[in-house]
Amino acid sequence: MTNKLNNIINKVLLGDIRYVAKFIPDNSIQAIVTSPPYFGHRNYTGNDSYEQELGRETTVADYVNNIVTCFEAIKPKLREDGLLWLNLGDTYRKKELQGVPWRVAFALKDAGWILRSDIIWKKPNAMPSSVKNRPTTDHEYIFLLSKSTKYYYDADSIREPHVTFSDKSKMKGGRNHLGKRDGTPENGKNAGNQNLHDGRWDQAFHPIGRNKRTVWEIPLGKFRGTHFAVYPEQLAETCILASTRKGDIVFDPFTGSGTTAVVALKNDRKFIGCDLVKQYQEMAQSRIDNLVIQPSLFEYNSR
Repeated sequence: MTNKLNNIINKVLLGDIRYVAKFIPDNSIQAIVTSPPYFGHRNYTGNDSYEQELGRETTVADYVNNIVTCFEAIKPKLREDGLLWLNLGDTYRKKELQGVPWRVAFALKDAGWILRSDIIWKKPNAMPSSVKNRPTTDHEYIFLLSKSTKYYYDADSIREPHVTFSDKSKMKGGRNHLGKRDGTPENGKNAGNQNLHDGRWDQAFHPIGRNKRTVWEIPLGKFRGTHFAVYPEQLAETCILASTRKGDIVFDPFTGSGTTAVVALKNDRKFIGCDLVKQYQEMAQSRIDNLVIQPSLFEYNSR
């Protein structure tokens, strides 16, 4: 198994992940960080009749089923303490929002995955929209799923700056409460907490920051090798740091331009990828090769 795994480390495999998954050893991946093609958004292969391409299905139900079968093929490859971070955007059909991300999330739950968190990715530089009869969409979803209730998660690696006692505080009295006896502003809510009312509220806060919240404001990424916006390195990095250690393997079954791969390698992780489209497989592999010395391109082509 070691040789089999070493042969595909820092490689982007070519083909449909439902078939390519067999080349990846079981229990070898620590985290899956990925963004599959969205339902009805873009034709990546340029072939309207190519049945293997996700996102080109006729119905949402077919798309959801295909997504689930992809992750069922991958699931044995993920370690028992591993995590899946799944980024999905929604779709309108006939002026009706389809609710695709949540349909996928619930289907994965039904298939045995544990849904641990839903995260809103807020895009401050979202693409402009001419829509006039509803709000402009400037967010997507990220779902955090696990195989078991016991998984590796490093909350300290992605902590945020505290707001409560900062200039951004919305709390009545703001920073003037910090360290003052009986200084807790929410007397009713925290009436039973003697530590807070004894002027030690500051000790209730983690010294390196507050726990990561579920709304992440991150601008869209850019990569000159593509004609569309890619998901940003900061988003991938947050997921990778929270769910892996140095030396662990990060997997992206829909590698695309290779953002997950680049971030994994920059953070001293290993990477395995897969993409259905040769153009993107080669693009991502080139980016990987520019970061680490690699032998010749390695492919598993299921077509």
